[in-house]
Amino acid sequence: MQDYIALRIEATPCDETITDLLAAFLCDEDYESFSPDETGLTAYIQSSGYDENIVSDIVKNFPIDTVLKFSTEFVKGEDWNEEWEKNYFQPIVIGNECVVHSSFHKNVPEARFDIVIDPKMAFGTGHHSTTSQMMRHILDYDIEGKTVIDMGTGTGILAILCKMKGAGKTFGIEIDPFAHENAVENASLNNVDVNFICGDASSLASIPQCDVFLANINRNVITYDIDRYASRLKKGGVMFLSGFYEADIPIVVKAASESGMQYENCLVDKDWAAIRLVKND
Repeated sequence: MQDYIALRIEATPCDETITDLLAAFLCDEDYESFSPDETGLTAYIQSSGYDENIVSDIVKNFPIDTVLKFSTEFVKGEDWNEEWEKNYFQPIVIGNECVVHSSFHKNVPEARFDIVIDPKMAFGTGHHSTTSQMMRHILDYDIEGKTVIDMGTGTGILAILCKMKGAGKTFGIEIDPFAHENAVENASLNNVDVNFICGDASSLASIPQCDVFLANINRNVITYDIDRYASRLKKGGVMFLSGFYEADIPIVVKAASESGMQYENCLVDKDWAAIRLVKND
């Protein structure tokens, strides 16, 4: 079980734009989960990947006028449920159709789709705009019987929702072994069958083409691997992408168009975007 560093960044003044931008910068440095609040952000990274110099550079070069101070705490792997409960992971209702909560929650709101997520250290509880917007896309899409690939599955929440909506064979790929294990556990909690694979984009070569491709990662990874994503999508298939800002849409769409994808629409929340594309060739 992996040990982690909990990085705490206090911002004065602080708002959602500041915490979202901090999360974006840290996401590019392999931080996996984020818990923003009214005074700053707590972010988590495997202890072996923590580099104080990187954090110092982010704080020093932050483009918004605010005072940033950071500190760290070592957290042993077995303490994640306690960490998430302490950091206010509360039930959330998405699109008036789906409720996401942990197994330790009580008085959970009723919804058509009830998803149990014990996130431990994997990204994806539905609270961040990128995850919730991807879920809204899935809720609005007729996925019955369709084959799905969820790239960078994290907690497995998107793949789990797809299966609850009647998707056919569903694959989830996750590079981090601990997150992969967590996704398997979450699928079991929700009594759905998802084929989770521990690996990176090279794992796509062993998977059949799909009708729906999901990737909620970040702009740089998506644009680098978009040709591999498109190669696993059938002609006429749909791709949902998130993990980047609204301002980044032209960059992502350009890379996608070069791989035979056509932009259809997007959802935006707090400057975070989730786009829908279709494969034309």
